[in-house]
Amino acid sequence: MARALVAQVRKPHRPSRILEVGPGTGSVTKEILRFLQPGDQLDAVEINGHFVNLLQRRLDSEWAYHPRHHQVHLIHAAVEDLPGEGVYDYIVSGLPLNNFPVSQVRKIFRAYNRLLKPGGTLTYYEYVFIRQLKTPFSNRRERRRLHGISRVVSGYIRDYQVKRERIFINVPPATVRHLRFQPGSRSAGNPDRRPRLQEAGKLTPSIVH
Repeated sequence: MARALVAQVRKPHRPSRILEVGPGTGSVTKEILRFLQPGDQLDAVEINGHFVNLLQRRLDSEWAYHPRHHQVHLIHAAVEDLPGEGVYDYIVSGLPLNNFPVSQVRKIFRAYNRLLKPGGTLTYYEYVFIRQLKTPFSNRRERRRLHGISRVVSGYIRDYQVKRERIFINVPPATVRHLRFQPGSRSAGNPDRRPRLQEAGKLTPSIVH
């Protein structure tokens, strides 16, 4: 799945800015670093301070991370709180969207929309049929939440997906999706189309490295 998530970054490209969202322990980060080209910059935004510290140690000392550490900025924040518009050529997301409230999923996709450059690519994953499998065993409130997430995500998929990859050898099986859309464009997943302004947040982004 990590290889599929970095498929767009692996292609030949001009010097680019790349955003990894929710790097966690760094398994996808390591794969991105393999394909960084001179002039590329990777920003890794992570809200969990424990993972930020772990990634910093890996960048400082582990052979798979250290050679490119000067091209990496760790940012301790939520992606919704990152400033700017049209900043990144690629966004690679490892966020578990099915775990979030519907309102937060909307904010996350608005942030992706705002942060991507025109023609930039968003890549993220979903576990196959996870919402469908959970729904019959959930209470009404949880079913409503899962249905709301499905509506938001399905709108973006319908309007902007350019490629889909099924990873059946992953446990559980996953779908990696590649979306390309213009910042500020209206999606069926974002029907109210709010202005392209930074979402208010409580956490001020903090660049660690």
